[in-house]
Amino acid sequence: MKRFLFGFLFLASNSIIFAQVSSKYTISFENAVHHEAFVEATFSNLKTDDIEFRMSRTSPGRYALHEFMKNIYDVKVTDGEGNVLDASRPDPYSWKIKGHDGTIKVSYILFANRGGGTYAQIDETHAHLNIPATFIYAPSLENDAIEVTFNVRNDLNWKVATQLKPIKGNTYYAENLQYFMDSPTEISNFSKRSFDVEGQTLNFVLHHNGTEEELDTYFEQVKKIVLQEKAVYGELPKFDYGNYTFLACYIPNASGDGMEHRNSTILTNTRSLADGGISGNIGTVSHEFFHSWNVERIRPKSLEPFKFDEANMSGELWFAEGFTSYYTTLILCRAGLINQEKYINGIVGTFNYVWNSPGRQFFNPIEMSYQAPFVDAARSVDPVNRSNTFISYYSYGNMLGLALDLSLREKELNLDDYMKLVWKTFGKQEIPYTVEDLRSTLNTYAGDDFGNYFFDNYIYKSNMPDMKRLLNNMGVILTQDNSKIDFGATVRNDLITENTTMKSSAYNAGLENDDKIIQVNDVLINETTDFDSIINSFKPNDRIKVTYERLGETKEANVILEASKNYTLSLFEANNLKLDKKAKALRESWLQAK
Repeated sequence: MKRFLFGFLFLASNSIIFAQVSSKYTISFENAVHHEAFVEATFSNLKTDDIEFRMSRTSPGRYALHEFMKNIYDVKVTDGEGNVLDASRPDPYSWKIKGHDGTIKVSYILFANRGGGTYAQIDETHAHLNIPATFIYAPSLENDAIEVTFNVRNDLNWKVATQLKPIKGNTYYAENLQYFMDSPTEISNFSKRSFDVEGQTLNFVLHHNGTEEELDTYFEQVKKIVLQEKAVYGELPKFDYGNYTFLACYIPNASGDGMEHRNSTILTNTRSLADGGISGNIGTVSHEFFHSWNVERIRPKSLEPFKFDEANMSGELWFAEGFTSYYTTLILCRAGLINQEKYINGIVGTFNYVWNSPGRQFFNPIEMSYQAPFVDAARSVDPVNRSNTFISYYSYGNMLGLALDLSLREKELNLDDYMKLVWKTFGKQEIPYTVEDLRSTLNTYAGDDFGNYFFDNYIYKSNMPDMKRLLNNMGVILTQDNSKIDFGATVRNDLITENTTMKSSAYNAGLENDDKIIQVNDVLINETTDFDSIINSFKPNDRIKVTYERLGETKEANVILEASKNYTLSLFEANNLKLDKKAKALRESWLQAK
């Protein structure tokens, strides 16, 4: 989140004068076994007779509505003397009060049982609190300071980990509502590791069921990631209070997630470190820490200020999330956590998803970013056609990052230095940017002709660069195997389970989602049939007859089988090709540690 002026001053004596605290909270967990917390909020210094308090509908780091109001109940409202106040409900998310004495006290019960980056989870293993999912707030007090006291379960050896400023005991401080909402908190019997980088402390907090030795091994990988990402930008961000904290929960009842915040990140997974988590969870660490530059401080103007009553729409997510996704695995390679061959092989799935998607004919990367309020864990029940019309801005931006990096390297430039320039121009100064700002910065770095061509063709349009040439420069072979079949439908057992892909074999023949396949030529299909094996026994351009059932009626379709458009990627060395000196130098500059 973009972070407005602090509500305190640092004096020469290093003492702190705090801003006026107008919102105070306490939260207790006596009924954690049933996923409940008891919350008390006191709103004071109220200047008007009409006061609203409400529950957030959104959460920093997410781009859709999540309606946290649904999980609070037994709401009681009094004035400062304990007199019961009448509260009206103008909408499903808020209350309005009249006739208070300058103070309003609100208590309620919170139910919370999803341990990830968006929601909260309370049980007898931890209180995992995403702040917007936990606390009501008063919009009129958004610029005043906040205090929160966590009444921890001492019988469970709970401790508090958060980016909030500690005051005393388990009471913490936020300079305003934006900072408070952006400060997830983990309360549990966690383990902690720390290391210092240029006068700042990086903390790794882990709530898990594993050993201290497993955490030690994992933390060494975390440190490598931090240093390689620092090398991209040339420096760490200046973290508030000199600390950054990873808040990790690798427990059976978590949900897999990662969520960036200004000086911390949430990392959750059911996969323990002992059960493949050391390698399986580390990619989320790489992604979320990269966000401490790109999106937290290199901040799209469209996300400022972050709204808690509606979704922000941003056209820059291909850069904010997508370029971060590009660096996610690139950093793993540079840190030596995966080798070059594994990195190249790992690109293939995303490469095919993006460049072969029919969605590119409908939306460019900016317009794909606009879809976030509908896809970022948003909920709806009506069928959609996203498999044909949408490409994740994470994946699209990932491949655009690859394309831009390799294109710059043809000019003896690189994406790292472009990101440094964006950081120094916008992020370090905390000046929110627009798409046009990204274009002008690329023009400054690589020249107007290069920058304008890239944005006009690949950002404002959905063209595909010459990836074969760009990858070949790095000693990587890009090929298409046209001997295989692309049927264009996902068939599980005997049922088509998703919309068929536009212009594919199945789509052109009129086959559709929920069709039940009965027979292919003379071969009967049933629930145990390996449909893919049957289809791949044919060759491209073969004609087959598919008998199927739709809405109780048996039909036939004549299908002309299309060749697969999927690409493969491989290193020169894997194909017994010599890597010349120039290609070797380019690849090393791209993939080796900095």
